[in-house]
Amino acid sequence: MSSLIGVVGAGRMGRGIALSYSFAGVPVVLVDLKQRSDQQRQETINQIREELANDLNFLATVGLVEKSKIDEIVSLTSFSHRESGENPLEHCDIVYEGVPEVMEAKTDAFSYVSKMASKTAIVASTTSTFLVTDLAKLISEPKRFLNAHWLNPAHLMPLVEMSKGDQTSQEAIDILQASLESIGKVTVLCSASPGYIVPRIQAIAMNEAARLVEEGVASAEDIDKAVNVGFGLRFAVLGILEFIDWGGGDILHYASKSLCETVGERYTAPEIIGKNMRENKNGIRDGEGFFNYENIDPTAYRQKRMTDFVKLLKHRELLPKYNQSITDQ
Repeated sequence: MSSLIGVVGAGRMGRGIALSYSFAGVPVVLVDLKQRSDQQRQETINQIREELANDLNFLATVGLVEKSKIDEIVSLTSFSHRESGENPLEHCDIVYEGVPEVMEAKTDAFSYVSKMASKTAIVASTTSTFLVTDLAKLISEPKRFLNAHWLNPAHLMPLVEMSKGDQTSQEAIDILQASLESIGKVTVLCSASPGYIVPRIQAIAMNEAARLVEEGVASAEDIDKAVNVGFGLRFAVLGILEFIDWGGGDILHYASKSLCETVGERYTAPEIIGKNMRENKNGIRDGEGFFNYENIDPTAYRQKRMTDFVKLLKHRELLPKYNQSITDQ
C-alpha cells in the first residue's frame, strides 16, 4: 500500500479518491489548483471536510465504519495549493490528476505535476475524455504515466479502468494496480481507446433506453423497471461476454439480424460473432466462445452461477412466490 497519495484537483472526483484512500488508512494530500483568496480557500477546505464527514456518516449508518473513527479518517486528508510555497507532491508515490475535462486545465495540471512530483512517482489521469497517448505528451516521464478512470461515486464503486499508453512501463501498471487493489478496488486494463469499457457499453444502453421512450415503446418507468429487474440483474452475476457464451453466440447473431432488419442497422452484430460461429465457438456447448470451457464441468459451472443468481434475488427480495400450502395429491 502506498505511503502517501497525491490528488491534484479538489472537485468531486478528487474528493472521492481522497476518501477512498483515507478510508483505507492511507494519507492523502489534496491539491487545489484554482486561484482563490485565503478566505475562499479556507471555505473550500471546510466544505470538503464537511462533505467527507457526511459521506462517512452515511457509511456509519450502514455499518461500514464506526462513528468514533470519522474524525480520524477525515484527518488523513491534508490540503495544499500552488501558492503554498511548499511541494506537497514531493513524497507522493502515486499522483492522480482530477481537474476538469478541458485540455487547457489538463496541460496546466500536468505542468504542475511534472515540476512537483518525484521522478519515480506514478502519475495517473482520471479522465474519461482524453486518450492516455495524448496526455502522455504533457508529462515529463511518460513511462510512469497512465489513465485510471474511476466511476462515481468513487469511494463506493469498486471498478477502476486502467488505460496504458505506448510508453507506459509494466512497473507503473503493477504499482498502480497493487495500490488500487490494496484499498479494495477492482481493476481492468485496456488500451488507449475512447470511452474505455464501461462508458462505451453504458452510452449505447442509455441511448437505446432514451430511444425507446422517444418511440413510445414503453414508459420511462417501465423501461427502468425492465432494466432494474431484468437486464441489470443478470449482468450482476454473468459478464456480458459470458452471457453470450451461456446462451450461444449464434443466438445473438440471429437475434441481431432480426433486430437489424426491423429496428435499425445499429443492431448489426460485430464480425467476431460471425467468425466464432464459423469456427464452432458458440460458447459453453461447443467448449469455447469468448472464453474456453474445455476444462470446466458445465453442470457445476451452471450450478454455481445459478446459485449466485438466487442469492442476488433473495437479497433484492425478488424470489419467485412459493405456496407452502401445496401438498402432494
